[in-house]
Amino acid sequence: MIAPKPKPRADKVPFWRHLLAFRADILSAQPAKLYRAWMAEMRTPFFRSFLCNDPTLIDEVLCRRPADFPKSDRVRAGLAPLLGRSVFVTNGAEWARQRRIIDPAFGAGGLQGALGAMVAAGQGACASLAERLDAPLDIEEATSHLAADVIFRTLFSVPIGDETAARVFHAFRAHQRGQPLLNLGAFFRLPAWMPRFHRGATRRTARTIRTLIKAMVDRRAAEIAAGTAPHDLATKIMTTTDPVTGRGFTPAEMVDQIAIFFLAGHETSASALAWALYLLAADPVAQDRAAGEAARLPEDPTISDISGLAFVRDVFRETLRLYPPVPMMVRESRCPVRFRGREVRRGDQVVLSPWHLHRHERLWDRPDDFDPGRWQTEAARQSARAAYLPFSAGPRVCIGAGFAMIEGPLLLAMLLRRFRFVPADPLPPVPVAFLTVRARDGIRLRLAPRAQHSPLSGPATDDMTRAVGD
Repeated sequence: MIAPKPKPRADKVPFWRHLLAFRADILSAQPAKLYRAWMAEMRTPFFRSFLCNDPTLIDEVLCRRPADFPKSDRVRAGLAPLLGRSVFVTNGAEWARQRRIIDPAFGAGGLQGALGAMVAAGQGACASLAERLDAPLDIEEATSHLAADVIFRTLFSVPIGDETAARVFHAFRAHQRGQPLLNLGAFFRLPAWMPRFHRGATRRTARTIRTLIKAMVDRRAAEIAAGTAPHDLATKIMTTTDPVTGRGFTPAEMVDQIAIFFLAGHETSASALAWALYLLAADPVAQDRAAGEAARLPEDPTISDISGLAFVRDVFRETLRLYPPVPMMVRESRCPVRFRGREVRRGDQVVLSPWHLHRHERLWDRPDDFDPGRWQTEAARQSARAAYLPFSAGPRVCIGAGFAMIEGPLLLAMLLRRFRFVPADPLPPVPVAFLTVRARDGIRLRLAPRAQHSPLSGPATDDMTRAVGD
């Protein structure tokens, strides 16, 4: 099955048309040649940026010389209304201190502790979806609600039904639709003193989210002081001190970190789950195979049970390849360097694009095909080693990568063993880049109850085939 993507723009268009397309949607603005180029330069009177698809250059930027290519301050400025100075946007000593405080909470013990929250959220989602059968459903809305439930249970031990959690969720939905991951300010060489003109709605929703998060942080601080706080992620992080400086996060710093945990732990998971369900809905053979495997999952799974979801995990990997939640990453060159014979000056932008890399014609066989089976081939493993960055790489690899690779397959399996998913629209969804890769007009699916399987049986193929045909 060919996985949908925006139609690439023509390779040669006037610069002003490219800027208009970029402002409308960064994915639709990409020319076809970038899916086969090793490197591309964009030069204007205002800025220069270099897109790097060469795996050697990506390794140099992310792994071998990360200090010479820090996160771009222009990207930080674009995300500042929501994320402040969180670990996602900081650099140098400030970033290193933040990671020293945060990292222990995401170790093996933290993952095991989060499993119960994931299962409870998945069970709640299944119960809710069971009341919405047959009618077309925007699956992005459902996966957003599910992923938010997981992150609130994991962070603060409250379900999304908690009043404050629900208000954060609804405010974040509004913020997500109005805030691009990258804006023109990420690429223009704007002076540091020049204000960044965020949309009024973006500022308002970010302010609402941060105010609500502050209330949750203040409540948890009081519980910690009283000795009544649950032992969840928020408590672990708020009670951890930096082994170098001996200081922990201030309340204001904690608001910044919770904002990025919510973005990384909710928005990215919601995006990946929604696209995975669409891809399986459009490929009933793969869906049946994944559902048969999911039927063997115990009601109260352990980490080892999830490791047995081999095909479901490959579906999730393939989804992350085709629809990486964060489609582009921008670094800034701190010193002159030569890439593939071109001079990259200090201050130039270096763009690393999982969106292009994962669909690169020279790096993947049939790059636009949805084929979970590819992950059992040596060719795909080689491609992945060179050109697979759903969680970035190097010292700044996503701290929640292990969390995501447990959460994604588990929730996918829980949904598949309860429901069949069928596309509700004749036209495929068109991916666009908001805070993550979402569908321009949502992803509409129909759900039907799935026949129960015995633990050792395969899927009820005849019943499923009739339902798909209906």
